[in-house]
Amino acid sequence: MAHNKKAFQRIAMEVGPLALFFVVNARADIFYATFAFMIATVASLGYAYFNGRHIPAMPLIAGAFILVFGGLTLILQDDTFIKLKPTIVNALFATALFVGLALRKNLFKIALQGAIHLDEGGWRKLTWRWAFFFLFLALANEYVWRTQTTNFWVDFKVFGVMPLTVLFSALQLPLIMRHQIDDPGDAEPSQEAQRNET
Repeated sequence: MAHNKKAFQRIAMEVGPLALFFVVNARADIFYATFAFMIATVASLGYAYFNGRHIPAMPLIAGAFILVFGGLTLILQDDTFIKLKPTIVNALFATALFVGLALRKNLFKIALQGAIHLDEGGWRKLTWRWAFFFLFLALANEYVWRTQTTNFWVDFKVFGVMPLTVLFSALQLPLIMRHQIDDPGDAEPSQEAQRNET
């Protein structure tokens, strides 16, 4: 029950600011929407901190980029910056996961901070999938904002990226179920442990 509550809060933290961004853009323009997005993001991160005295790494990084690129958008009155933000953030996440895999350090496992427990094979597969998905989102954002109108780009963020992310997450459930373990101590034994058994 507590896990479901945390999951709901995590979704609300992501969807709330984005929904406000969409509504304000429809009623005003991209600059008012960007300002509202920044305020809602700060409020969301603040709620996360005061609720659990901790802010997950990925929302914190994304929030920092929203403030930086949103600030540049407002100061320079150029919406290119806020449109570039998803490209840079998703490319950064993808690169970090790919580099982590190459260095045999699973950054995705660290980022989720015990939300799920998988064996090492499961973590590797899940990380590869999310790395390529983040790369796809970066490329998709680049294509949309460079070829479509601002309103279409905002609609794409709300009605394209969010449903795609939810669908992609749901499609990972079979993999998670196959590789899930009850306790981190039940993960694959070390080579030394295997030798001791033989």
